[in-house]
Amino acid sequence: MPAPPRILITNDDGFSSQGISALLEALDDLGELWMVAPDSEQSAVSHALTLDRPLRVRRVGERKFAVNGTPTDCVTLGISNLLGDRPPDLVVSGINRGGNMGVDVHYSGTVSAAFEGVILGYPAIAVSQVVGEGMTWEASAALAHELAAWVLVHGLPESTLLNANVPLGPPRGRKLTRLGVRRYTEGVVEQRDPRGRRIYWIGGGEPVWEAIPGTDFHEVGRGFISVTPLHLDMTDHDFLHDLESVVPSFLVHPDGGDRPS
Repeated sequence: MPAPPRILITNDDGFSSQGISALLEALDDLGELWMVAPDSEQSAVSHALTLDRPLRVRRVGERKFAVNGTPTDCVTLGISNLLGDRPPDLVVSGINRGGNMGVDVHYSGTVSAAFEGVILGYPAIAVSQVVGEGMTWEASAALAHELAAWVLVHGLPESTLLNANVPLGPPRGRKLTRLGVRRYTEGVVEQRDPRGRRIYWIGGGEPVWEAIPGTDFHEVGRGFISVTPLHLDMTDHDFLHDLESVVPSFLVHPDGGDRPS
């Protein structure tokens, strides 16, 4: 009899967060769950990997571990060490408390943890829940279950993950989307501490997203769940083709010849 699928679960809100608890409960019937998550909140750490100090791992339950590191650390440790000789069939990151859409995916520890799974060669999903009054985990947990079940059967293309975002309230439906555009009205807020010294808050302004149909921000704003395939290759292939056709000056050696390859 084949072994049940192994699913590695992580997040950036910490091992004791409500979102990861909801995720563990939702995926319980899909296979053998392993949780490797940060021991404290690691939001917006992006794809940081800890290289300047040793990591400590604490067992917090059966097949559950807390790590004093980043979400990327957790996935790396889980796959390379903690899961033993059988790697995961799927990596699921979340459920994040707060959306991860548009350019925010570059800052997100949740999405980066899923990307680390992809880098190491395993299919991955990131699931996030928009926060606000009346927020529940019900819809995002149900979505995580359906996505995980689908990926375990169908797989994903190489170097690709699914990034899902769930709106507040009962979703109107589900949409396949592309990344949207969001701009912050005030990137840095300057204040004074009680001793009169300058302090700065990054991201203090109110964000504004552009209403572009088919993007994650737009569809989630309309009450739909968004599911966006993300790829590791960030190459601008159209511009690369344009540059190849004109041979820009920075590719030409000062003496007029091509630079050596």
